[in-house]
Parts: sequence; C-alpha cells; structure tokens
Amino acid sequence: MQNQEQIPKLKDLVQELLDEALKQGASSAEASLSSDKGLSITARFGEVETIEHHQDQGLGVTVYIGQRKGSASATDLSPQSIRETVAAACSIARYASSDACAGFPEQELLATRFPDLDLYHPWELSAEEGIDLAIACEAAALGYHPDISNSEGASVNSHQAVTVLGNTLGFLHGYPSTRHSLVCSVLGQREESMQRDYWYSVARAAEDLQPAREVGEKAAQRAIARLQARSLSTRQCPVLFAAEVATGLLGSLVGAISGGNLYRKSSFLLDALGRQIFPEFIHIHEQPHLHKALGSAPYDAEGVATHARDIVAGGVLQSYVLSTYSARKLGMQSTGNAGGVHNLLIDPGPDSDDFSSMLRKLDRGLLVTELMGQGVNMVTGDYSRGAAGFWVENGEIQYPVEEITIAGNLRDMFLHLVAVGNDVDCRGNIRSGSILLEQMSIAGN
Repeated sequence: MQNQEQIPKLKDLVQELLDEALKQGASSAEASLSSDKGLSITARFGEVETIEHHQDQGLGVTVYIGQRKGSASATDLSPQSIRETVAAACSIARYASSDACAGFPEQELLATRFPDLDLYHPWELSAEEGIDLAIACEAAALGYHPDISNSEGASVNSHQAVTVLGNTLGFLHGYPSTRHSLVCSVLGQREESMQRDYWYSVARAAEDLQPAREVGEKAAQRAIARLQARSLSTRQCPVLFAAEVATGLLGSLVGAISGGNLYRKSSFLLDALGRQIFPEFIHIHEQPHLHKALGSAPYDAEGVATHARDIVAGGVLQSYVLSTYSARKLGMQSTGNAGGVHNLLIDPGPDSDDFSSMLRKLDRGLLVTELMGQGVNMVTGDYSRGAAGFWVENGEIQYPVEEITIAGNLRDMFLHLVAVGNDVDCRGNIRSGSILLEQMSIAGN
C-alpha cells in the first residue's frame, strides 16, 4: 500500500470507518489511515551493524457526540477491528466533557484543490546497495584526516508512506510521499582533545541527497574543526547563528505564535498581532506548495487547505499559527496549521550575504554551530542555552569554543536581528540562512 494505485482501497477503508462511526451514534467523525515501509542500514568501521526492513499500518478515528470528543487508534484494519476502534472512540466521547470549541473545521476551509507537489520519489534501494553507500560515506570520513580517530557509523534510510484523511463533512483525500536520508557521525582526537560531530542529508528524492563522500567529509571537517576548543570569559558580544541552528530561533517564534500557547496566555508574543517584532527588512512566510520540499502539503492534519501567506512582513507580525480548535478559542479562523508549519522561510537580507560575508559582518564575536538544552521560557521569552562554536576576529574564525552559555530575551533578539544570510538550510519544515544578532550575553569561565 505505498503508491497512488493503492489509495482507492485506503479511501474505502476510511469511508468504512466514517460510516461505522455514524452508525454507532457519532454526530460527526474524522478518520485517517496510514501505511508506510522503509529500509534502514547502519555500518561502522566498514561492517554492517543493522539492517531493518519495516512496514507499518495504522488507523485513527475521532468522533464527536455533540461537542464531546473521543479518539481511538489501531493497527489492525479488519472489519472487526474497525468496529471495535470506533466503539472505543464513541465510549470515550460519551464520558468526555462538552467543549464549545470542539469540532471539525468550517467546510469552506477544507481543501478542494490538490496540486501535485512532487512528493513521491520511491528509491528502489537494495540492502546491498544501501550497505555500500553507508560504508562509502563512513570511509570518506575516516580517510579524511589522521585526526579522525573513531566512528559512530553511517546510516542510510529510505521511507515511503501514503496517508488518507476523511471526515463526515465530505472530505476524503490521500497522497503518497517519500523521505530519504544519509547521515555520518565521527570522532576526532588531537592530544587530549576529543570531539564528536556529524552531518546529514535528507530529501524527497534520492538523487537530491548529497553524495555519500560529501556527507562523510563534512562530518569529518566539523569534528576536526572543533578540536582543542576553549571556553570564553563572560562577556557581551554579537552572535552569528549558523544556518543549521538558526532554524531553532524561528522554531521559537512559531512556538510563541502558536494557538495553544496563545489561548493559554503562555507566550511572550501574546497580543503581538500587528506589532513590530523584527526589523523592517525581515520577511517570514509560509510556502506549503513548494515542489519536493520536506514541509509541503496541500492541506493540514484536519484537511484545511494550506496557502502561501506572510507570518511577518516589514518586521510586523501578520498572522498566528492556528488549528481549528485554537482558532476558536481565540475567536479567529484556522490558518491551516494543525500539525505544524509547512515550509516556513525567512528571506535573506537585502545584501544577500553568503556565509563568508556574514562572518565579515559579525567581525568580532561568536559563531554558534551547536546548541544544547531546552532553555527557552515561552512565557517570558528568556533564552539561555549551552552552546559551542567558534570565536571570530576581523571576520575570520580564530579558534573553536565550547562549555559556554548564551543568553538573551527572544523579544530583544528578534528586534535586534542584524542580517540573514543566503546560506539556506533546507533540511526541514523551517528554512533559514545564518542569522546575525546584535548582541547576546556569553557566560563562560
């Protein structure tokens, strides 16, 4: 059940779930069915460590009896399992409290157009080919430099899935998708200093992955560059977030403007709609229909149509990130974000700086390449996380840095954002280049 040809059968099963829910007394219902399979291979020191073929299926149903909600799931798709799963959901709903905001999206918000987003690219990868690829990736890392002393291995993963979603409002649709990845992790050692680092590539289509050699060499380069790292004295200075960690700053923005945090009044951006929260040159937008992109989807987890839209324009917050429930709690309308954002992008600055140019703009300060811990207070915006990276002087990297903490307040960090690079990391739902902040506090030795 992995491609377009199997979708009609899955649709029939979803419709059976919906019909059974109404038969058992539900006033409305939503059902989903997913089927996926994949291959995962890990090699270490030229030997196979694991080979895993996996194939899974599952169904879920949510029913409403009035405005009381119940949900249940199962992995058995037999008629008896469908009846029992629906019965379990209905039983829960009958005992649940009524919630005035509960229920399905307004029908006019549901997707009716389903553009082909080019998300399905199956990789006919044999176990032997996957083994060779993982071994080649790790060998490139181990052979890159004598200081690479150990390996945590390299992994190749191929995954394909199809999901069908339906509800009693008449929505019924599904589509297949794929996701493939290659990752390598190694350790470097020089005298008493030892560092671990990694690199990975992920894409919808296998041909869009970085070559195995490049992934391995990049992992080795990163590990070697961190050897003999120092701490820093406590100070305040400009901070440049490398693209791979800058996406986390935007993730904090998404959390702060997500409906759940807003209606619970647990966000530092409460009531910030229409206010300046970034410099005027900042444009952050959602592009859910990019071809082959990892976050692309024609509709969200509730079937609400996704649309390209501005989140921040001219530095002003234009929109929240809302599901149907959170929107109703706020007296607003769903933004098509049940399940998260779909390709959130921050545009490069007006100078369209590459990474070298961003280092020159940093001039003297800290380049952050790794963050540790979860030190973000969404209520106050206070930000404090362990970090590692490099100290930069005159726009050039001087030496690696570790065992420090960077701190600030997200409200101030956003307002004092200096530049965004064009070195965009596209390996997730959030896309960003490196981000330069005017100043943060550094706690070291």
